[in-house]
Amino acid sequence: MAVIRQREGVDAAVVLGRDGLLIDGQLAAGLDAEDIAARIPAIITSADELGSATTRGELRTAVLELKSGTAIVSVLSADAVLLVLVAHGANIAQLLFELRRHREHIAALV
Repeated sequence: MAVIRQREGVDAAVVLGRDGLLIDGQLAAGLDAEDIAARIPAIITSADELGSATTRGELRTAVLELKSGTAIVSVLSADAVLLVLVAHGANIAQLLFELRRHREHIAALV
């Protein structure tokens, strides 16, 4: 998590279980890792339902553009999820590429 958190513009890197329980987190001051982690399962469930309805399958990665930044939800395995919070204006293209490319490796570390 520390490597992801050290990237320019990354405010948080949180690993959580599919149930929303915090596994590990590196966050900027003022962010509550447990509160944030608890909110992610609802996003995954809704995205999986959309994937089912559209025959696209289960969620792999979701990019949520918020008013003051971006939240990236990446399903690592059946048991683990990675959430990365990125500041507004940061370049997320390379981060998305690396998360996709190294998904299995990151999952193995959890």
